[in-house]
Amino acid sequence: MTDSPPTGFLADTATGLPIPDDAVFASVEEERRHRKQRLAAAMRLFGKAGFAEGISGHISVRDPEHHDRFWVNPFGLSFNQVKVKDLICVDATGRVVEGEGKVNPSAFTIHSKIHERPEAEAIAHGHTVHARALGSLDRLLEPLDQESCAFYENQVLYGDYDGPAIRIEHGEDIARRLGDKRALLLRHHGLLTVGGSIEEAVHWFFTYESCAQVQLAALAAGTPKPMSHQQALAARDGFGDDQLGRFSFQVMWDEITAEQPELLDER
Repeated sequence: MTDSPPTGFLADTATGLPIPDDAVFASVEEERRHRKQRLAAAMRLFGKAGFAEGISGHISVRDPEHHDRFWVNPFGLSFNQVKVKDLICVDATGRVVEGEGKVNPSAFTIHSKIHERPEAEAIAHGHTVHARALGSLDRLLEPLDQESCAFYENQVLYGDYDGPAIRIEHGEDIARRLGDKRALLLRHHGLLTVGGSIEEAVHWFFTYESCAQVQLAALAAGTPKPMSHQQALAARDGFGDDQLGRFSFQVMWDEITAEQPELLDER
């Protein structure tokens, strides 16, 4: 006889962890508010982690009603200052249809094309230190630990570079090369992660950057020993689980909203 899982928790996650069910929304307006709140929190988390590099970096989430539109941070506003009220909604032509800020040309070029992939609900992009260093070595993450296995056979190295991504053709090429993978490491540029929710995309970004730091430290110290193929697959089943990614963000959400509650200001 086995114990039943607690009410409101999933019984059959790949991790075997008591992860809560996904939120259920009474209206599209409620879901939109939820997504915008998580998006603003993600930006504050990026700012706190030092993932900002001047005006570079953008995070987006698809609108739950208008699937050809996405919400994103406005151009020129620090991650550390973003509030829900500051977010802008951009349509498929690059026009800001809600909000008062301007869209970063690179954000539109890259995100609009990736969002055309149905399961790409959210995208996180930044020019972080360890991802940039790893990309300069022309290397992807190796399965050196459990966390890195979330990206085992689920990442792509984009080696082409011809300047900032401001041409729509560049965005199309990035989206094509990314395909159905979770992460794209752009040599000489930065990191991009994709998820079926804003929670997933942001969790994968944080994880990839920390794993890149581990790999660089291991390489500097000696010759790291990667997991075997079977070990990596076993670790991926747990640490690469989408539900785990969503719930892991929830922990960060709780921390940042308690610390910086003003980010939730809507007017």
